[in-house]
Amino acid sequence: MTRINPFADLAVEPVINASGKMTALGGSAQNDAIAQAQAAAAGSHVDLARLRQAAATLIARRCGAEAACITSGAAAGLAIAVAAVVTGIELEKIQRLPDVADSRRNVLLQAGHDIDFGAPIEQMIRLGGGRAEVVGTNDAVIRADILAAINANTVALVHVLSHHCLQNDRLNLTQMIDLAHKSNLPLIVDAAAEEDLLMPIAAGADLVTYSGGKAIGGPTCGFICGRRDLIEACEAQGRGIARAMKIGKEAIMGLVAALQIYPAPDNRAAVLDLLEAGLRQACRLAVSRITDRAGRAIERIAIHGSIEELKALIAHLEAGEPSIRTRNHQIRAGYVQLDPRELHLDQVPLIVDRFRTF
Repeated sequence: MTRINPFADLAVEPVINASGKMTALGGSAQNDAIAQAQAAAAGSHVDLARLRQAAATLIARRCGAEAACITSGAAAGLAIAVAAVVTGIELEKIQRLPDVADSRRNVLLQAGHDIDFGAPIEQMIRLGGGRAEVVGTNDAVIRADILAAINANTVALVHVLSHHCLQNDRLNLTQMIDLAHKSNLPLIVDAAAEEDLLMPIAAGADLVTYSGGKAIGGPTCGFICGRRDLIEACEAQGRGIARAMKIGKEAIMGLVAALQIYPAPDNRAAVLDLLEAGLRQACRLAVSRITDRAGRAIERIAIHGSIEELKALIAHLEAGEPSIRTRNHQIRAGYVQLDPRELHLDQVPLIVDRFRTF
């Protein structure tokens, strides 16, 4: 299939995305229905507050939540959610953020969840007026560690669902919800790239922030869902920090279109089978199929080797035309991955041929 280069006027070439739902590669490649929904919105005027509310009602229903708030992305959602628990709907505090040193503002998260997803998660907490307090160690976090850290200045707990996080020997989501609620504190969940839109709210999370441009397949945007009173405080941040994170009518309608068809049919199983078979023949390094380390229902192809071999492979794949981008988070563990979610079947032979020349 011949693909048109939409970036040609800027002399920028598209890449083959074997890395997955990555912000650095533009999130998701949207299907025609989502792109058309944005184009149609671009040519019209609308009462944006009414559009936000109507879209938020749909999102809340889709997530099984009381209410929702549309954001410019999951990171913005985390900052806004923290702001909501720090300020409530008090306009004076909202307009002083992030300078609220006189307020309760300690936000606890487990060691291993203090990740950098391209920016530090602790910075998102500070933007919302919070003071991030990392509890426990990377070796282990136990319930007693978190209970000992809770004091009169604690305003919320944060739990991160991400492949970036350490997974073992720390509290899981259910345990964090139980601890937070028994401590009369809200739990904010960062579920940026998660595929299950129902589970965190059904489990009892108070606020959950998602990316609209990753698993959901929409444009660059996001949303928060959760308790009605806390979502009201999230919306109130539009008079403060959320003004710098605003989202337009085009992205709102793209998100709505994506949610209406989510989960969309995909060909990841066919891509995986074809890719695995081809690479087992073409690749001089060891090839295997592995499951997502964060427990999501995602399989990928892993290429195993020394760090030097893998760095050379990455450079070889990136330097060709078109450039092929792999998932390189685990290179120090001895493998890189190829993620099927943003690949098309007609791209598989190109990838296999590139491996043959390595």
